Amino acid sequence: MMIYSSAKDWRQAKGKRVLMFGMSGLGKTHLSSLLRDAGGWFHYSIDYRIGTRYMGELIADNFKREAMKVPLLRELLLTDSVYITSNITFTNLAPLSTYLGKPGDPSKGGLPFAEYRLRQDQHRAAEISALLDTPHFIQRAHDLYGYDNFICDSGGSICEVVDPEDATDPVLTALSENLLMVGIEGTDAHAAELARRFDRAPKPMYYQPAFLEAAWAEYLDLRQVTEDRVDPDDFVRWTYARALAHRRPRYAAMARNWGVSVTAEEVHAVRSPAEFDTLISRALERREEA
Repeated sequence: MMIYSSAKDWRQAKGKRVLMFGMSGLGKTHLSSLLRDAGGWFHYSIDYRIGTRYMGELIADNFKREAMKVPLLRELLLTDSVYITSNITFTNLAPLSTYLGKPGDPSKGGLPFAEYRLRQDQHRAAEISALLDTPHFIQRAHDLYGYDNFICDSGGSICEVVDPEDATDPVLTALSENLLMVGIEGTDAHAAELARRFDRAPKPMYYQPAFLEAAWAEYLDLRQVTEDRVDPDDFVRWTYARALAHRRPRYAAMARNWGVSVTAEEVHAVRSPAEFDTLISRALERREEA
């Protein structure tokens, strides 16, 4: 049961609460920033919450571990003469992705696969916790700041930590009871462009454990290399398109079973809160008509 059962419910609601999900790069943060900057909307970023509340200490300790390899910085750290932390923001999540890292040859910046898997597991636990914090932040935004309107900017990996086909999934249940779940649909052309963009600048990302294990085994066999000889960038490039293909049906199931969907073209055309209201109204109308 969605919290807005019709477009009329949405238009008449005093408080409008949505969670945007879909592939990274399709407009979730664009919409969130637009609404926040226009005023009247609280922006809750799942990735920011992960990188500060749940993995902030791990990220900072990783920086310190590297700094301890430099004699001057080691001495300053041991005497509490310098302070090292991450400067993560809504638009700069580099400290989080740097910590996640890439598996492979250490001489090319890769992590041992066991350490990489540990960090993946840490991210999974952190993402689930950050998602389950959403109702608390809805209340906090209202009680502290007087916001009735709330947008949750979910990470691209939300579909990897939930089961959209399970009607009792605890995370999706908690979210759908408090927000309207809105999926952003990308086309094959969008996926191809995202893959081209990723190929130019490959970045660490989170993978579902079973998917990662299968991809890693297939890659080692295909390239005929041992774990410590894997080129980290080559592995994540090779995996990216497969990860997108793995995620797309999961996003679709989330929208079908738990909310509504909009297209990336519709999202990119939004320029104001009023246009966003219309976007969601139309999505609800399409669901009513289906």
